[in-house]
Amino acid sequence: MRLLPLFLLACAGPSTPDAAPDAAEAIVYPDTLREDHVDTYHGTDVPDPYRWLEDPDSDASRGWIEAQNALTERWLSGSPGRDAIQERLTALWHRERWSVPVVKGGHAFTLYNDGTMNQAVLRMADQPGDDGTVVLDPNTLSADGTTSLAEFVPSPDGKHLAYSVSEGGSDWRTVRVKDLATGAVLDDVVTGVKFNEPTWKPDGSGFFYARFPETDEKTDANYDQKVYFHAIGTPQSDDSLVFETPDHKDWGFYTSVSDDGRWLVMTITVGTEEKARVYVKDLAQPDRPVIKLLDRFDAQYFYLAARGDALWFWTTKDAPKGRIVSIDVRKDGPEAWFEAVPEGEHVIESAALVGDRLLVGTLVDAQSRLTAFDLKGKRIGEVGLPGIGSVSGLESRAKADAAYFAFDGFTRPPTIYRLDLATLATEAVREPKVPFDPDAFTTEQVFVESRDGTKVPLFLTYKGTERPKGAKTLLYGYGGFNISITPGFKPRNLVFMELGGVYASANLRGGGEYGEAWHEAGTKTHKQNVFDDFIACAEWLKSSGVASEVASHGRSNGGLLAAATLIQRPDLFAASIPSVGVQDMLKYDQWTIGWAWASDYGTVADADEFAALRAYSPVHNAKPASYPPTLITTADHDDRVVPAHSFKLAAALQHAQEGSDPVLIRIETRAGHGAGKSQDMQIEEARDELAFLIRALGIDPKL
Repeated sequence: MRLLPLFLLACAGPSTPDAAPDAAEAIVYPDTLREDHVDTYHGTDVPDPYRWLEDPDSDASRGWIEAQNALTERWLSGSPGRDAIQERLTALWHRERWSVPVVKGGHAFTLYNDGTMNQAVLRMADQPGDDGTVVLDPNTLSADGTTSLAEFVPSPDGKHLAYSVSEGGSDWRTVRVKDLATGAVLDDVVTGVKFNEPTWKPDGSGFFYARFPETDEKTDANYDQKVYFHAIGTPQSDDSLVFETPDHKDWGFYTSVSDDGRWLVMTITVGTEEKARVYVKDLAQPDRPVIKLLDRFDAQYFYLAARGDALWFWTTKDAPKGRIVSIDVRKDGPEAWFEAVPEGEHVIESAALVGDRLLVGTLVDAQSRLTAFDLKGKRIGEVGLPGIGSVSGLESRAKADAAYFAFDGFTRPPTIYRLDLATLATEAVREPKVPFDPDAFTTEQVFVESRDGTKVPLFLTYKGTERPKGAKTLLYGYGGFNISITPGFKPRNLVFMELGGVYASANLRGGGEYGEAWHEAGTKTHKQNVFDDFIACAEWLKSSGVASEVASHGRSNGGLLAAATLIQRPDLFAASIPSVGVQDMLKYDQWTIGWAWASDYGTVADADEFAALRAYSPVHNAKPASYPPTLITTADHDDRVVPAHSFKLAAALQHAQEGSDPVLIRIETRAGHGAGKSQDMQIEEARDELAFLIRALGIDPKL
């Protein structure tokens, strides 16, 4: 853990002794000022005593951060087996890792980590599957490994690489350009980019991108995104404005250029709302006005590829579980649409046009399936997959005889497969060698009845072939933003299972596992359904005999889940880890991109939504109770879910704690919401989470 320098420790209160406390020693928390500030919403007064913690850079906040980190480190250092856990995690992390190859500009680009690198390097080869040579090594960009490669886009002519880097985990990107023949980094520098990547003009003369006005304030809202074109060899100040919507400051843009170079496709969204518009510009006729192809926010539209005048989309238009269509740009109305794959029983989660095949990924009870169709919509067959897991990485490509994808599961590290488009046969081309036996573990799925009778899928993974009885169990959930939580490999979870634990992953309402109705059932005034689902899973784990104790964990929106359910049912959970969570539900929309989440959460501007938010907002519901051991985690550079959320939650829970168990906060420095975190930092974070669980749950640390 990297600690912030100490400024005014005195303002944060007394420190605790240097020695690690034993299990029975009372926790002495740093003094935390409680102010008399009150906000009024719809005639209701709501105290906000920790408002001063919203400024992470004030002397008072930095002193508080230092004192909290010191307390957390001392408590974690008292966990038995912490060093051995780090060694085991390091062994699992130190494996070769390859990404799915991206074939563009006559080359195949792959991210590669030999297992010891803080950041993966970008390699370029003539063919997918070849090792190639390193063209970009982000490990050379910072001494501590916290500058990461975020996005990379080769030019169609294969001469240049546009790539973006993130500093210290920030969502803000700086885009640079590299000459692939000489290796020289050009003078081109593009800033102000967030939630976007460059997309090249067909002749390689420059790229389109979207940017926000830049700000120095970490909590400023992100509005007024515009689409620009950057010509290679010119300063950003000369970039030409391509498109803007000054009357709609909350509209955001994602740009794509078709493989044939003809169409600039601009997908327009408002925050995280599951609806979009699509505007198109004909690059062969640059003076022609932008075509407003889909000009209503009436459904989701995700651009896949173009074939001539037909643009292909995955959409929820008249299909809550998704369908695949093409739209002829030359035509208007219903006659322009062709439905290739209609809505079916299962959710379509992904699709790609590769050569003359349409590859469609579906979810069957949160497990991936992959089916091939021809471009007329005729079903060719299902692709064989190696068990319970998740498909990822499919990308559209106009000319190809094979596709590449990754597949992983709870105890199966990501493996890269080549799919022959003619035979649908698969071949593992990059299979990591990891020091454990995947066949020694079992994954099964059960269905738990929630409070209102809804059946909630729950994956159980454990060592051995028989379901354990009375095991320490770690329950994970998310439940939001139409995001499906599917099986995935995490070294931390594997080590927890090697210690005899059960890892449980719940598919809650609010996610995308069963379509838009499932998602909407966990949003706004229905958000309590998500918490009820999670609580029902924890109750089932105990009543079924699987678990003697249940610890909860969630990240981001899942961090909200872990904190809200901890506060609602402190008697149910034996420990909790709310990570980088949204915890102040009355102010979340005032900071950075938080306003964009209103489609899921609602806002205090609406009286009914305010009442729902106030009823579960963790910061505002931390009432006096005996809480189990709790480890809140955040990062001081998180400019998505700002650290004030976690700071205020820690202060509120420490003040409300009536029991003797610790409420701790771990504050990473030079890190953000999670993406781009160095490998060393990931290992340290996993080590500390396991050390916390070992001590909190009384787990034997012997591996």
